[in-house]
Amino acid sequence: MTNNIGDAQAELDSVEAELEMVELQISELLEKQTKLSSRKNKLLQILEGACSSAQPSGSSKPPKPSFSKQDLQHYEESDFSWSKEVQAKLCNVFQLSKFRPLQRAAINLSMSGKDLFLVMPTGRGKSLCYQLPALCSKGFTLVIAPLVSLMEDQLMYLKSINVPAVTLNASSTKEDSKQVLAGMTDKNSPFKLLYVTPEKIAKSKLLMSKLEKAYNMNLLARIAVDEVHCCSQWGHDFRPDYKLLGILKRQFPKVSLVGLTATATSNVLKDCQKILCVQEPITLTAPFNRPNLYYEVRFKHNEDCTHQIAELIRERYKNQSGIVYVFSQKDAEVVATDLQKRNILAQPYHANMEPSDKSLWHQQWSSKKIQVAPTELLLLTVFCNMPPFNVESVCVQVVVATVAFGMGIDKADVRFVIHHTISKSIENYYQESGRAGRDDGSADCIVFFGFADIFRISTMVVMENTGQQKLQNMVAYCQNVDRCRRAMMAIHFDEVWNDDECNQMCDVCRHGNDYITMDITKHARDVVAIVEMASSMDEKLTPLKVCDAWMGKGPAKHRKTLKVTSLSRVEVESVIIHLLLHGYFSEDFSFTPYTTHFYLKLGRKAALLKNDNHSITMKMRRVMSHATVKKVSESAGKNSSAKVEGKRPADSDDKKSVAKKVKILP
Repeated sequence: MTNNIGDAQAELDSVEAELEMVELQISELLEKQTKLSSRKNKLLQILEGACSSAQPSGSSKPPKPSFSKQDLQHYEESDFSWSKEVQAKLCNVFQLSKFRPLQRAAINLSMSGKDLFLVMPTGRGKSLCYQLPALCSKGFTLVIAPLVSLMEDQLMYLKSINVPAVTLNASSTKEDSKQVLAGMTDKNSPFKLLYVTPEKIAKSKLLMSKLEKAYNMNLLARIAVDEVHCCSQWGHDFRPDYKLLGILKRQFPKVSLVGLTATATSNVLKDCQKILCVQEPITLTAPFNRPNLYYEVRFKHNEDCTHQIAELIRERYKNQSGIVYVFSQKDAEVVATDLQKRNILAQPYHANMEPSDKSLWHQQWSSKKIQVAPTELLLLTVFCNMPPFNVESVCVQVVVATVAFGMGIDKADVRFVIHHTISKSIENYYQESGRAGRDDGSADCIVFFGFADIFRISTMVVMENTGQQKLQNMVAYCQNVDRCRRAMMAIHFDEVWNDDECNQMCDVCRHGNDYITMDITKHARDVVAIVEMASSMDEKLTPLKVCDAWMGKGPAKHRKTLKVTSLSRVEVESVIIHLLLHGYFSEDFSFTPYTTHFYLKLGRKAALLKNDNHSITMKMRRVMSHATVKKVSESAGKNSSAKVEGKRPADSDDKKSVAKKVKILP
């Protein structure tokens, strides 16, 4: 009897374990089905839109959309009462001979008093779509911008072309504020554009009072909300004070509103519409692609990649302007100093700097007039151990910045944007890298991808609704070796992308998608066992400690029970990232009064590894020796092998290329 009960219990445990794995597999397939169905529906919508003009008339014809292609053509081509003035000011004031795509339609819609959302890639001239109408309208246009650096950049440009524009922000003097507030109700309109922060709208009753008077005098021409995605909590740069901007349309319903952004999905725009109290805005969306930008991901040789960046700037971008984005204010100071020590003239920019210093470096960088006096050069040489400067090295213009420096910066000749640390989302990266090449000349967008950076950023976005998912999408972008970089961006902007259109302007397309697919099932079981054992002993492991333990560097008491890997450190990190992205590991956060810690725990798919038939493959760059490929393949099982799926570059067709000596990189 006892034996029967024991056998039944053992079989029950086995059945329950098998059921759990089946449920996981079903869940995985349902998840895949949902994604594929969603993509199918989007593709069908695109195809239906393309065929709509060919549909016959009749009762079966779908209802006409609120803003059709015919409507767009009307605003693109029709001659309005203001058209001659708009064209004249485009040429005489802005020194432009023609409009870029969608600009004319956006301007005519704004002049017609329509509410508008304009989604246009960075560098494609969104600002002109409210600046030009402001010059052709009575009164002034109110512009809400999220950053002082953005406003200063706009004001510098407008001043250079003699367009009267002012700002009200925390650094405005009492005298300046008094003049601006008085000008708002002046019938002669001493300025055409007034830039304010959302905080100013939320906190200044005096400003709202003046806006109400200007509205009643018909002097408030329109409202422009720059970086409108900041309204939505689902956006990548949510700012709480943006949620209060709905007061503007409630108080001034007859004034048209234009919301502008380079990065907003349809769901974010719907959220913004509700928050801003806009009833039926017209949405114009330009294609996301910037064909002149080259996208590349580089692996950090170590956590401090400043020397790699310095070499890159010296060798490839001599005498050219650029931005280096960093994770924190401290990083901005440290990296700028390190670049200076390497004979590169760089200056930090972050939110905690003195406003006067920020304005000075911003203006000098924008005008390419950063100058260092001979005495300062001597001090830098002596106290920073810098080699002697020469005239050419002084001409290198680099701003080392946090995200406080970015949105809306309009410097045309930025030839490179380098990310010292990955961005927290693809949307952020698209926006930040979009500072490059605004003159339509070729420019490089390079991100340095490091293992530890993932977890630094993860703890920073832990409180955001979709922070972890967006970060994982960014990590997947960096880990990717087989898909066009633009194709991965297109997914986030609800666009369909043909890889051939990249024209080899990303590292994946340029280097021939040269990758291998490898079976890493055995490695996955080994590293999952480490986390499982720690959990059973009520211990928590950070990703770095998991790496160390797997490589035999953990506590001595554990070494006898662990299987030490023969993979390199880079390979170990790459496998762990892959398992985290695909649900075999999960995040486990721990909060203290001073910081947030990131630990690895078993993910929902970890149980699948108990099934002998379950396997995991991983795509890696073909950057390891033939011996390493063989070693990893053999360890995965006698019947498994590394499968080459990617194309070889044109110069790698010979047999000798198989024996190239390299390492696995993500």
